[in-house]
Amino acid sequence: MLCRTDSYERLIEGFSWQVPERYNIGVDACDKWADGSARLALIYEKHDGSQTRYTFDELKSLSNRLANSFAKHGVARGERVGIFLPQTPETALAHLAAYKLGAIAVPLFALFGVEALQYRLSNSGAAALVTDKQGLEKIASIRAALPDLKSIYCIDADPAAAAAPGVQSFWPALQGESDAFEPVDTAADDPAVIIYTSGTTGKPKGALHGHRVLLGHLPGVEMPQAFFPEGAKLFWTPADWAWIGGLLDVLLPAWHHGVPVLARRFEKFDADAAFDLMARHGVTHTFLPPTALKMMRAVERPAERYRLALRAVASGGESLGVELIEWGRAALGVTINEFYGQTECNVVLSSCSTLFEPRIGSIGKAVPGHEIAIVDDAGRVLPRGTEGNIGVRAPDPVMFLGYWRNPEATREKFAGDYLVTGDVGVMDEDGFVRFVGRNDDVITSAGYRIGPGPIEDCLLGHPAVRMAAVVGMPDETRTEIVKAFIVLNAGFEPGAALVREIQTHVKTRLAAHEYPREIAFVDSLPMTATGKIIRRELRSAKGP
Repeated sequence: MLCRTDSYERLIEGFSWQVPERYNIGVDACDKWADGSARLALIYEKHDGSQTRYTFDELKSLSNRLANSFAKHGVARGERVGIFLPQTPETALAHLAAYKLGAIAVPLFALFGVEALQYRLSNSGAAALVTDKQGLEKIASIRAALPDLKSIYCIDADPAAAAAPGVQSFWPALQGESDAFEPVDTAADDPAVIIYTSGTTGKPKGALHGHRVLLGHLPGVEMPQAFFPEGAKLFWTPADWAWIGGLLDVLLPAWHHGVPVLARRFEKFDADAAFDLMARHGVTHTFLPPTALKMMRAVERPAERYRLALRAVASGGESLGVELIEWGRAALGVTINEFYGQTECNVVLSSCSTLFEPRIGSIGKAVPGHEIAIVDDAGRVLPRGTEGNIGVRAPDPVMFLGYWRNPEATREKFAGDYLVTGDVGVMDEDGFVRFVGRNDDVITSAGYRIGPGPIEDCLLGHPAVRMAAVVGMPDETRTEIVKAFIVLNAGFEPGAALVREIQTHVKTRLAAHEYPREIAFVDSLPMTATGKIIRRELRSAKGP
């Protein structure tokens, strides 16, 4: 746990890792708080507004019952348990039960189609699956292709569906089990969870993490969340718990500290509803992905309409820029702290407005406990101010154990002593890292190397622009030219005059060589399930 200090330097000097040899996420995030005090752990709000509250005592009892049921149906230590659900109590219970059993949780995004689902379940060799009736319908068509899948738990199946071979109703299955369960004595390095990458390049890879990954996340959660759990009453994120941002940046770190979590996952993100939710429940801490922030930015007069209780807001996944930082101060009442990481090695860089002003264009400084450097392709550290690969020195408690059943890809992820993130950045003399882009996102135009982030941020400063994405397109003269794909705000119409106006806006505010020589107005931008722009789809787009 980070101790509040008055400077970043003292924060770094006063930190040291304390990772025990034996450690279990399920015990740490739940059982240690189940002391009979009825401490609140979870508020679950459904789409109709109805709410259910769970204490840590209840979660311990229910997850013990589920662990016993898993064991009875043949799930052994080290076997994989798929969790194909949105933010629900059953999602959390399945995670806790899997960890306490010594099994490996495999979170699966609720909107996955059958192909994505089949690949992940087959690749992981999942022995059990917890899902709902929508998930059960998808599984039905691929069940024959999943020979390892022994048992399916459905949280809301009708009796006929639950009677299918290998399928059982979740809650009745728990009622028949004991609430006494002795958690498996796991080592901190024992496997706990496989989180599949979003697959923006090639097939998704399963990042295998040990139980220590939760401890490894704590500094990177506490720093951008204003020395969390200081002043924390309720934590919420719209990010699905199937992704590392929802699971290990919010749910499990909150429970490590005994802070309750609000579960409310919108089927389609609604900016007004998000403001209303946070105001009604008195949410004090939140992780809001950049896409959510950009949509919330379109809400009129939020500070007047909603009485927020926010103490900290963190964001990560895409660079924010000055427009969103300034909007956050006005609309949310706090400075949004950017953080940086990836599925394989998360939250290793962060801003912390309680210690230092964010440096616009950067993604922060190294989080205590993590050694960050800009390295070349061989893992050699480059001088400050030099562009190169963002690298994290190994070993590191938050770092993955490796890619599931893919040792070659695991080896390729490392260069020398560093895990190479695949992102390009520059570190200045003060230790701030500026994110340039993915290796394959950097645009080479007339000899210049151009990152899409600053251009997108500049475009958002134009009143007509609601969302923007920038890519490089092939050009015989310049190698590549900058092309912008823009979603317009209401009240603006596409046209040549608007194109020239936007181009001038970038030329005069950013740089003449970085303005978009081509602009396409679109209704929406292609994004991954985690809200990251899929630039390869834009690069393959036809037309102006």
